[in-house]
This record gives sequence, C-alpha cells and structure tokens, in this order.
Amino acid sequence: MKTILITNDDGIYGQGLEPLVRELKKIARVYVVVPDQERSGAGHSMTLHSPLRVHKLNAYTYLVNGTTADCVRYGARRLFKGKIDLVVSGVNAGPNLAQDVVYSGTVAGAREGALLNIPSFAVSAGQWEKADFKLCARVSVGIAKILLTKRLPIDTFLNVNVPHKIKGYRVTKLGKRIYDEEIDSRKDPTGREYYWLAGKFISGVDAPGTDIEAVNHGYVSITPLELSPTATHLMGELKRWISVLS
Repeated sequence: MKTILITNDDGIYGQGLEPLVRELKKIARVYVVVPDQERSGAGHSMTLHSPLRVHKLNAYTYLVNGTTADCVRYGARRLFKGKIDLVVSGVNAGPNLAQDVVYSGTVAGAREGALLNIPSFAVSAGQWEKADFKLCARVSVGIAKILLTKRLPIDTFLNVNVPHKIKGYRVTKLGKRIYDEEIDSRKDPTGREYYWLAGKFISGVDAPGTDIEAVNHGYVSITPLELSPTATHLMGELKRWISVLS
C-alpha cells in the first residue's frame, strides 16, 4: 500500500484537514504531521535556532511546534524515513494563487516535499467565502492517484486551487494578485503604536492561461512549479552588464 504524508499551515483544527484525511485514506495509508498552531504566511521558513517538539496524538497523527516545512522534513526524514510516496499539503482555507505561493505555508509544504525528492502537491480552496473542503478533498484524491502512478519530474511540484463549483480542470501558469499596500497602524492601551502587515486583497489580473482566470471561471487550477527560481532568460544580458566589472 502507498503512503501519503499530509501537512498544512492551519494546524490540527484547520477545516480542510479532516475531509482530506478521510478521502485520502480510501487510496493509501495516511500519516498527518501538522504545526501545533496556525502558520499561515510563514512561507518556507524553518526552525533552526530552537528545538522542535513533537506531540504524538495517535499512531498516525503528530503535532510539531514548527512550520509546515519543518513538519514535512521531520515526517519524511525522521518519523517515516523512506516510507512516504506522496506529500499533500492542505486543504488551505482560502486560495493560494499567483504570488501567494511565495508567502504560503501550504505551498511550502509541497515545495519541501519536492526538495526531498518526494512527489508533492499543495491544495487550496479557491475562494474564501465559499470554501468546499469536501470537494477539495475529492479533487485531491484524483490528483493523488495520478501522482502515485505517474511520477513528477525531479525538482517540480504542483499547486492546486479548487473553486466551489467545478466546470473542469486546467493546467495554468501563475497570475498576478493585487493587494492593498497600506500598512494598518493602531495604538495599544498604553499609547504604543503597532502594525498589521496583512494587506487587504483587492483583485487579481484575470489574464488568459493563469491560475486566477481558471478559478474565476470555475475550473480547478493545476500549476506546475519548479524549485529553481533562476531567471535564465536574464543571464546573457546580465553577463554583458557586469563585464565592466572585470
């Protein structure tokens, strides 16, 4: 039997976790390793300067006082070394589209799986208001079946966003999100100023072929991502720029 490691950035009480576990158990042995608190927006951060503490809830479920990336690395390389066939990160309670993938702890879970050479994908509810976690879980099963039989190329992983009503599936590229750039400033009861960095989402560019367009029009967006962020198209011109430094 194949073995799937599930993680998320919403913790053990994340609404998308239980439906995902229930559905994936139909096709594989499932282990859950999740943060002990919400880690949304933590990106691919790792715990390096303090110890990781692990709490075993049962034989298949573990809580870690770290990030999503910590959970995947610990689960795949310590708890279940050599036993993980697939990493599934989610279901996130809201979309991870466009540049969200830079900040998302959910996407980081799948990226960490890819770094460990394990087929991986992240899955998110495509809308905040109408998230259907059961539907997201069923979509995840279909994708999991494919990745357990058709191995992804090395150094790649998938980012999946599921609308609340599905017309079909599309393979997409990352779009562009637009956020309110204001930083909210407030004062505590002692008069000291503090700030909220989370910008309000305004819109997304509905460009053809993008993940945003697909979800906006009712399609599951499946975006293949690579580990290497190298801008290879810029290398030739950059070499000419720096030639003056030689």
